[in-house]
Amino acid sequence: MSFMSLGLFGSFGFSRMCSQSDHPLAPWYVAGLAFECSQCGRCCAGPEEGYVWLTEAEIIAIASHLGMDPVEVRKRYVRKAEGRYSLREVPRSHDCVFLTADQGNGRGCRIYPVRPAQCRTWPFWDANLQDPTSWTLANLRCKGINRGRRFSFEEIELRRRATHAR
Repeated sequence: MSFMSLGLFGSFGFSRMCSQSDHPLAPWYVAGLAFECSQCGRCCAGPEEGYVWLTEAEIIAIASHLGMDPVEVRKRYVRKAEGRYSLREVPRSHDCVFLTADQGNGRGCRIYPVRPAQCRTWPFWDANLQDPTSWTLANLRCKGINRGRRFSFEEIELRRRATHAR
């Protein structure tokens, strides 16, 4: 079964978006992409295990936001993985330790104002921007993709590059 037969491309102008470039090497999303967070928390939840990479500055910002010492934040909420810092996950569910429970209006983030760059740049990650199929697959998990305001190519690239500057 193809994505076309599932109707996953028609609702957001797949063919139009893929052909609006005058430059043959321009990324497929040169016309921009729509995204609006629905506060569902799926990007922060398991069952897959993953990493939310942190810089020292982000750990300090989280500590300040929580009114804690950075050393205590590292002990309680941070792990070392592949020689880098990453947020811990809830062991059973693999949810982010800062993902709050659904209170009837979606899930939330206890550190939203100071969330790491990796979180702020979702869904504009390389893995989701490889090609239209990758973007559509991300949409199966995140219902905010292809809804809401359209981000320009320049805005997307700023967010995408922010995940590389770490």
